[in-house]
Amino acid sequence: MIFFLTSFVVSVMAAATPLLLAATGELVAERSGVLNLGVEGMMLVGAVVGFVAGHYTDSAALGVVAATFGGAALAAIFAVLTLTLLSNQTAAGLALTIFGRGFSSLFGAAYVGIKGPVLPKLTVPGLSQLPFFGPTLFGQDALVYGSFVILAAVAWFLNRSHGGLVLRAVGDSHDAAHAIGYSVNRIRFGATLFGGAMAGLAGGYMSLAYSPLWAENMTAGRGWIALALVVFATWRPGFLVGGAYLFGSIMYLSLYVQGVGVPIPSPLISALPYVVTVVVLAMISRDPRRIRLNQPACLGKSFAAGA
Repeated sequence: MIFFLTSFVVSVMAAATPLLLAATGELVAERSGVLNLGVEGMMLVGAVVGFVAGHYTDSAALGVVAATFGGAALAAIFAVLTLTLLSNQTAAGLALTIFGRGFSSLFGAAYVGIKGPVLPKLTVPGLSQLPFFGPTLFGQDALVYGSFVILAAVAWFLNRSHGGLVLRAVGDSHDAAHAIGYSVNRIRFGATLFGGAMAGLAGGYMSLAYSPLWAENMTAGRGWIALALVVFATWRPGFLVGGAYLFGSIMYLSLYVQGVGVPIPSPLISALPYVVTVVVLAMISRDPRRIRLNQPACLGKSFAAGA
């Protein structure tokens, strides 16, 4: 029993980490008023760029850095399109996902099935060998711990710092923020780059830790779940953890059920996390007052100085 529980918790933590990383970045972008639907594409680009960099340098750490820059580079394209050229954010985000999927398939075609470097687990002598608590608390890789540190830093930044107040002001009323002297698009550009970097980092985790190899479309819709998580958390950082680990648990259970041979069609089991996503969002939408209370008022709205 203790072995199964340990295995379950460790697996859920691994499944939830890329969701938490990507959702944290998207949360910051959306709090600034930018709706970037290209999370899936940025994750795929981060995954393939990180894997290829790790493969040639034989260093998972350098692969993670490359994945972060890969996601940020794709986010920069989105930022130029939507903040400088004032393109529609929804259309540009969807195009970004399509581009990221195509680019990753083309760029990663030669690396399918090749095993890459693995992000090592961190161990604490004497503690990592403890039953249950050792593997779960003292035997994870750096990005599992990093996801909590980054989320805590984001929560502090948004709720306790002057910069976070300015960013939220831009998301809630970009005209008012501009009127008192803040550069709306510059702030949004930075938030968008951060969101892309986090999505790329999540993708790098997929190809360098969760499943250390490259496979086409390996994120399998996790970028869309990360987008849903932001709404699920009603744009509050603290609620992201519960949402990420809830969906991580469902994703692991769907794999576990397939592994033990439960007589349910495998496509139906594979679709379970996404069905739950739709159900959860439908339940949340029944209370629009709660969403309006926390949703940035200028989410998805372009800003042009002097317009």
